Amino acid sequence: MSTALVRTAPGVERAAHRDPNVLRWLGGFTSSAIGDNVYYLALSWAAVQSGTPAQAGLVTAVSAVPRALLMLGGGVVADRYGPRRVVLGSTGVRCALVLTAAVLLLATSPGLWALGAVAVLFGIVDAVFLPAAGALPARIADRGQLTRVQGLRGLATRLATVLGGPLGGLGVVLGGTAGAFGLAALLIGVSLPLLQTVRMGELPPDDAVTARPGVLAELRDGLRHIRHDRVLLPLVAAIALSDLGFVGPMNLGLTLLSEERGWGSSGMGLVLAGFGVGAGAASLLLAWRGRVPHAGRVLAVATIGGAVAIAALARVPSVAAAAGVALCIGLLGGLGGALSGALVQARAGAAYLGRVTAVSTLVSFGVAPLTFPLVGWSVELWGTGPVFAACAALCGLSGLLALTAKPLRRAELPR
Repeated sequence: MSTALVRTAPGVERAAHRDPNVLRWLGGFTSSAIGDNVYYLALSWAAVQSGTPAQAGLVTAVSAVPRALLMLGGGVVADRYGPRRVVLGSTGVRCALVLTAAVLLLATSPGLWALGAVAVLFGIVDAVFLPAAGALPARIADRGQLTRVQGLRGLATRLATVLGGPLGGLGVVLGGTAGAFGLAALLIGVSLPLLQTVRMGELPPDDAVTARPGVLAELRDGLRHIRHDRVLLPLVAAIALSDLGFVGPMNLGLTLLSEERGWGSSGMGLVLAGFGVGAGAASLLLAWRGRVPHAGRVLAVATIGGAVAIAALARVPSVAAAAGVALCIGLLGGLGGALSGALVQARAGAAYLGRVTAVSTLVSFGVAPLTFPLVGWSVELWGTGPVFAACAALCGLSGLLALTAKPLRRAELPR
């Protein structure tokens, strides 16, 4: 099966950072990502005001459940109706949900049940949105620009993380929790007109979906596509192992580590800043470089290096040293993550992009957040050092898999 995309406009390949079509997508993606960060801050703030910290944690985590259960079906929807159409529709629904939450907060004092319902509905829509959003970049840029597009996407994600918190806090200060939800709805809504102007490449004739045998049959077809590809199968497995090992320590684990060492919120902020600088540097490098030779080998080495750094993070004695280690984690993790995404999009058949994206991101967005209680319980029993080491071992297994699977180790990105 051919994996090449047919461009709607013929001509010489244009660098992604100079392509107006890619830049319009990037603007819409960035606005939506910032809105997501503001939404999650507003949701957690509203939940804390309405209940105990444990109840607030449950409300903010509950959206991961429908994502985990429904994301594979969301990949089928993205492939069946096209990622652009699905992104536009789901973005509109997400905007309406957040705006509804703002109106509820203005009109009344909704309890935890109402906030939990908003979170669950947002998670359901996310299960459709995320596979489509992941599949869209490969349909709007030339194949030789996939690495650069992933670098640009990484920069947008880092920018959203940096700006989301302060903007959410500003929304709370100026308009209360309702104001923060309203700002999130505005930012998500702003992405719609930008995404509507994005042109999408057509599917090659041999990749076009002509039959619709049913969601389950299409899902099985997508899984079969992954299983029969000598690069995709180990790549998806490596991504799953890496995400399982990475998400726990770099989210809840880092908070618990800061508390154990007495670093406080300011120390944790410095460590997170180090990680953000490293990840941003990796994204900037890829956006500038455009292509990394020996992508499979670089992915494996970066993942193993990142695993060693995660284990070391729980052993360093000071905040400054932890920030330096976190910078290495961000640099290596950002490089490995972007290369993984580019290889997924390069290897997946054009008609399977949504389903392959759903499978490859299922652990990160759906399963890994559900392991937070296990991480917290394990830290209580054994402390941060052994837990970080165990998570690092999972990341290390991911790198070893990439290194020992010969087709993946020799995988190259298109020129």
